[in-house]
Amino acid sequence: MPIYEYQCKKCGHAFEKLVLKASDSAKKCPKCGAASPAKQFSSFAAATAPAPAAAPPYASGACGSGSCATGSCPWSK
Repeated sequence: MPIYEYQCKKCGHAFEKLVLKASDSAKKCPKCGAASPAKQFSSFAAATAPAPAAAPPYASGACGSGSCATGSCPWSK
């Protein structure tokens, strides 16, 4: 169900209206009663999946020789 944003041409009042069908569009300003408020461009929200976790260094061969200075690799499987 879209929510449209409007702004009154006479008093400048900005408001939103839930529009279920074309006949539900705003006919007048709720503040001053002026006819034909202007529909405004508005942004929208979108949900996205989270970014995958970074691969540990051993997965890409970043550990070099395969042995750590401490004798045990914290990234080993």
